[in-house]
Amino acid sequence: MKAPLPSRSPWQLLYGGAHGLRRRWYGRRARRLPRPVLSVGNLHWGGTGKTPLVAAVAAHLRDRGLAVCILSRGYASRGRGVRVVSAGGGPLLGPMVAGDEPVLLAGELPGVAVVVGPERWQAGKHALHRLDPRPDLFLLDDGFSHLALARDLDLVAFPAADPFAGGRLFPSGRLREPLSAIARAHAVLLTGAAGPPAGGDLAEALRPYGFTGPGFASATRPGRPRRIAPGRDELPPGTRVFLVSAVARPDSFAATVRALGLEIAGELRLPDHHAYPPATLERIGTGWQASGAEVVLTTSKDRVKLLGRLDLPLAELPVRAEPEPAFWEWLDGRVDALRGSS
Repeated sequence: MKAPLPSRSPWQLLYGGAHGLRRRWYGRRARRLPRPVLSVGNLHWGGTGKTPLVAAVAAHLRDRGLAVCILSRGYASRGRGVRVVSAGGGPLLGPMVAGDEPVLLAGELPGVAVVVGPERWQAGKHALHRLDPRPDLFLLDDGFSHLALARDLDLVAFPAADPFAGGRLFPSGRLREPLSAIARAHAVLLTGAAGPPAGGDLAEALRPYGFTGPGFASATRPGRPRRIAPGRDELPPGTRVFLVSAVARPDSFAATVRALGLEIAGELRLPDHHAYPPATLERIGTGWQASGAEVVLTTSKDRVKLLGRLDLPLAELPVRAEPEPAFWEWLDGRVDALRGSS
């Protein structure tokens, strides 16, 4: 594994320089919460397996007996200000108000609080005043580029299928920040990786960019596709499905469905975080009927936006992240040290 050399194009240098100025500006002004703050983020524009990784980290810390609060921006939501999506008992708000990923996390993580707001420091202060129990620790969802809040641990996900995003920044590339930004991360995880050596290879490939931490592998495991209707029956191999997805990597979703032995009778691919207005719901109905499929199969992130709005047989394909054991050992040691010093 080898990271690409930095681009020397004038635009890439200008855009990279702007990011450097932004980092230095916030480096002197970032506000701190009175609890440890962990961030799970990425350098890519979507499609890194970040959300399953956030869920895995939150569940692990919860199972250690910590009161965990996830802080999220609530991307593409219509709500304003700070919103408590879950106090630990499941979603209190819908995806239009809170965002699809926060609602998904709230539903999958009993005992974990989820709070959204454009300013994560304000969201954290709100959580400390309103939640019972008060959070022992904050987990930033997609927080690597949110420099306004100081964090104690930065974890960055890189997708095994495209770890370096071509090495180029937006708009000609798929990187949010230059690869040199990885110097401020504490650990990197290669998501969708086959085995532990790949995580170490990623870390070594990033050394020329100033990264000094460890690298770990994190497998992405699909569950069995299951119906949303009562009973949540699994779909047997050979079931004809109509795929609907609004994710960054629809090719990966379709490939997983095929690998599980399902027959794709038709497919509708939509932009990431699509809101599913009535016109799109009509398109789904028309496409499903024309395909002759038995069910509409979607991702868990899309399921939260379609549930109760689509009068068709609906199923979802759940996925989970499984970081290698060495990652959990490293994380537990860092969290224990942070809590001991807080």
